[in-house]
Amino acid sequence: MATMLEGRRQTQPRSSPSGRETSLWSSGFGMKLEAITPFLGKYRPFVGRCCQTCTPKSWESLFHRSITDLGFCSVILVKEENTRFRGWLVRRLCYFLWSLEQHIPPCQDAPQKIVESTGVQNLLSGRVPGGAGEGQAPDLVKKEVQRILGHIQASPRPFLVRLFSWALLRFLNCLFLNVQLHKGQMKMVQKAAQAGSPLVLLSTHKTLLDGILLPFMLLSQGLGVLRVAWDSRACSPALRVLLRKLGGLFLPPEANLSLDSSEGLLARAVVQAASAPLGLWTGALAVLRSLWSHWGCSRRICSRVHLAQPFSLQEYIVSARSCWGGRQTLEQLLQPIVLGQCTAVPDTEKEQEWTPVTGPLLALKEEDQLLVRRLSCHVLSASVGSAAVMSTAIMATLLLFKHQKLLGEFSWLTEEILLRGFDVGFSGQLRSLLKHSLSLLRAHVALLRIRQGDLLVVPRPGPGLTQLARLSAELLPVFLSEAVGACAVRGLLAGRVPPQGPWELQGILLLSQNELYRQILLLMHLLPQDLLLLKPCQSSYCYCQEVLDRLIQCGLLVAEETPGSRSACDTGRQRLSRKLLWKPSGDFTDSDSDDFEEAEGRYFRLSQQSHCPDFFLFLCRLLSPLLKAFAQAAAFLHQGQLPDTEPGYTEQLFQFLQATAQEEGTFECADPKLAISAIWTFRDLGVLQQMPSPAGPRLHLSPTFASRENQQKLEQFIRQFICS
Repeated sequence: MATMLEGRRQTQPRSSPSGRETSLWSSGFGMKLEAITPFLGKYRPFVGRCCQTCTPKSWESLFHRSITDLGFCSVILVKEENTRFRGWLVRRLCYFLWSLEQHIPPCQDAPQKIVESTGVQNLLSGRVPGGAGEGQAPDLVKKEVQRILGHIQASPRPFLVRLFSWALLRFLNCLFLNVQLHKGQMKMVQKAAQAGSPLVLLSTHKTLLDGILLPFMLLSQGLGVLRVAWDSRACSPALRVLLRKLGGLFLPPEANLSLDSSEGLLARAVVQAASAPLGLWTGALAVLRSLWSHWGCSRRICSRVHLAQPFSLQEYIVSARSCWGGRQTLEQLLQPIVLGQCTAVPDTEKEQEWTPVTGPLLALKEEDQLLVRRLSCHVLSASVGSAAVMSTAIMATLLLFKHQKLLGEFSWLTEEILLRGFDVGFSGQLRSLLKHSLSLLRAHVALLRIRQGDLLVVPRPGPGLTQLARLSAELLPVFLSEAVGACAVRGLLAGRVPPQGPWELQGILLLSQNELYRQILLLMHLLPQDLLLLKPCQSSYCYCQEVLDRLIQCGLLVAEETPGSRSACDTGRQRLSRKLLWKPSGDFTDSDSDDFEEAEGRYFRLSQQSHCPDFFLFLCRLLSPLLKAFAQAAAFLHQGQLPDTEPGYTEQLFQFLQATAQEEGTFECADPKLAISAIWTFRDLGVLQQMPSPAGPRLHLSPTFASRENQQKLEQFIRQFICS
């Protein structure tokens, strides 16, 4: 690898015999850019702000004005200056002295408060079925409450917490070069903690390190000991005792029982009274043992922790309940169109139950369950938006899509990420970044030496392509709007021109704005909620306009002025209806649909610029692993053995995806996560039905899709969005 990069240091990009460069598209940087910085101008982009529509006060008050001026700090870098003492002995014992000075707040009288809570008191007084009034003595119920509470938590032991923090600090310094934390993001969390309300942190659990890094980081920044919710089935009884003394929380097994079980009634009441303190040493010893076995003998690595902007849960609840409108299920929205029974897309939003259904969630009212699901969408959208894109994701994307000029395209893709308001987690010399990225991907690529000291980087077939596809999926949130728009255009052109037709032939066709809106809506409804990350307060038609604007901004679509139509840029003559002018913020569904008639005369063409065909293909390929997995899942319907449990049918589908990958080379689709996503989407679409049985819920094939004809219609509907 060093030979290739050093050999090219003083050379210019080679051109093909016809005089054109062999890259897929011109990056605009050439080979002059030797260093990459995560800045656009003077400042780096700020990511992860809360929703301005649902939490406007938090959006304003909990934002640090000088956040772009603040840099990063390493939370595991502890020196003499981090303690109150000075001297040569302090420099050698700074880790131990630092752990002794950490603030550990005293444990409050939580058991008494939980016993006095409304839910538990209702059970004690017998006002709830299954309470003390139905044959149970109040004293026995109180003892049961104490037992359940003892299973959930224990008073943290300050000595054990400090001792464990000291050992963890030493271990993290052996494992990492640094653990970076943005000072501005931490300032916002500290400002929210100073308000006096309980602080709840939700993690996306990207790695095993979350359970030890996050609590340690927050403890080191003066936020005290956090409490982490932990599944009691994941560790031994002895480990549970230790973790409870370190601040761990364990849900009792009765909390996940069905709602009609009297055993789980009291446990759920205690859990609801004890919830607010989420967050700490989640299975720390097991994680440490695993990390030491994997990385204990290898070179140290770097890590980075991202924190989204905090917001007030009380403010969100008040504003979210006031803007709820009517929604329909995916089956109601999309199934008639898939089967050809109608062509018009209903003018309503999609409601998808993609959150796990557990006992504590089912114990809530239907309105509160809906609130939890929509809150999850907001939290997930903010967490994904705050995560920085790493160099391995960019390199995996370039290798997966067979780019030829890694240096130039790596620079171009980095700039495009920054231009879209996302952050990158790397900087430095361009060639050093490529060397480092390829060294991290060495298990999934092959390096072939060719003439003049160059190296050819080839992805390894099989699991290597699957892993590259997983890494490249980190770029999907960055280009998601453009990717949805490109696949929608592909679906619009599918019935008009051959898929392999020249770009010039496709550019001749006129695409109406209403047709584009319809295709975008269809694809948007098909995509899973956790991938689309559409906020519940955002209208689908607003998202359609955003997608169309992105396609115009990136140069893929150009407006075509037809004779007698109003110019697309003539904003002075645009008429806004009174409904739109007086519509509450965030509710544009009706007004947008009322004004669709004005868009009937607006048409677009595909741009004929030289970079557009390859950029269009790049955007389509970002969604192709998911869409191909959905299409193969539709083709598998007539082969699958149903009825079956959800895990059993998931395993059947995954084996089919693996077999198809061996035959067709589509290894990027052979992912168990894609199989799960396809089954969940088909269940919401009404293709699969979940029926109760004595052995548990089982999946059945819907009578509507029992016929081979309707299965083929479903597969054709999905494949129209796939660009070969």
